[in-house]
Amino acid sequence: MFPTLPKVFKSYGLPADVRTLLLLRKAMDKGLVKTLGDIYVILKSIVVKDPKKIGPYTRAYYDYFLSIEINPGERLDEAIERSSTFEKWLENFELNDRDRADWTMDDKINRFLDEVHITSYDIQKVLDGKKLFEEDDPRLKDEGGGGMEDAERRKLEKAADYLGIDLEELLERMEQIAKEQMDRHEGGSHWIGRFGISPYGNGGAAFGGIRVGGSGGGKMARAVIDDPRYFPVDMDARLRDDNVDAALAALKGVIEESAIEELDVNKTIKDGLERGGLFLPEMKDVTNEKMQILLLIDNGGYSMDPHIHSVTKLFKKMKTRFAHDMETFYFHNTIYKQVYSDERRTKGMTIDRLCDYDPNYMVFIVGDAAMAPYELNQQSYHDWMQIKEKFKKIAWLNPDSMRAWSYSETCIFLGKMFPMYTLTPKGIEDAVREMNKIRRM
Repeated sequence: MFPTLPKVFKSYGLPADVRTLLLLRKAMDKGLVKTLGDIYVILKSIVVKDPKKIGPYTRAYYDYFLSIEINPGERLDEAIERSSTFEKWLENFELNDRDRADWTMDDKINRFLDEVHITSYDIQKVLDGKKLFEEDDPRLKDEGGGGMEDAERRKLEKAADYLGIDLEELLERMEQIAKEQMDRHEGGSHWIGRFGISPYGNGGAAFGGIRVGGSGGGKMARAVIDDPRYFPVDMDARLRDDNVDAALAALKGVIEESAIEELDVNKTIKDGLERGGLFLPEMKDVTNEKMQILLLIDNGGYSMDPHIHSVTKLFKKMKTRFAHDMETFYFHNTIYKQVYSDERRTKGMTIDRLCDYDPNYMVFIVGDAAMAPYELNQQSYHDWMQIKEKFKKIAWLNPDSMRAWSYSETCIFLGKMFPMYTLTPKGIEDAVREMNKIRRM
């Protein structure tokens, strides 16, 4: 089983050996691996011990399991588009989806990725979606009370298979239900919502359904609709659980890869000696992932408490979805000589050490910037200036409405020091757009 996997993964600098295969086999024996997406998740937990290895792991995974080699400086979608694997998949896709000839290449690549990363969600039972569909009453009135419980953490133990129902029939039924729906819903099999087995919504377990909003959940959808009639997202609303995915889409703008060439000293010397003293410069590609992020969060007061969960959830989603390097630090109101690597603020790191990070890191500061004027003293000002001078791509994300900024003297002061944006999907999008205008040094 996968005998050459360790060799391929080692070529990407990953610690893979026979124990890796044994652990993967053990997971398969326990029924934890049912799809290719499951292999991606399980193997990542076995192989990746350092977040910096997520990028190499992703490239190794695509190379070994899909024969898609991502060249230095090449984006994933470019590698997929030129691959024979995608070409063969596309032939089948075009054959079975003739009515989708107007799909863009990006749509098709996203669909391909959805299918590649489908996971089993620990599903123990797959229900007959056609039977559920026939027994469901599209005229059901919405009595409200859909609830916003923490359903995302609930394990989905069953799924529904709607692949046997014509897509147009599903769309027609969804139109009927949308007319009756008055509230957000989570769980269940009827309404347009999240985390259930309904064929319409996101984050649930419905094979062959229609994804409405969200980032894909179990990657099972047959079609994707982004229509505010069905799943409205207020881009100007404060960041919260139900619009995190919209913010995630905005953050995608920072994901790029580039490659630079540098002199390979060892190879130059080795080859030169073999040529009898004729030393010719040998170059090598060094891939740099542009998405390097420092996240500084003010978690020291009641005013910030409601926002910490959504912020950490957003950036955690980035870590699980995209290959990048991110470090999170905390402070209380403002910084004094150090930031902290833990939420309780017991493990300090000096500002000098923080500024040892690559200057190309993107820095997101999250806080209301409101405090007593005496707190923003000369030492704190010096620390903020040190960060500003080191990192050119900085954005301050403020959870308070823009109208409230003018009532705080310290907020006004920090807003002049750093570009300040609202902690909303639109604010994050604007911040990323401005960051991307600043070229790497």
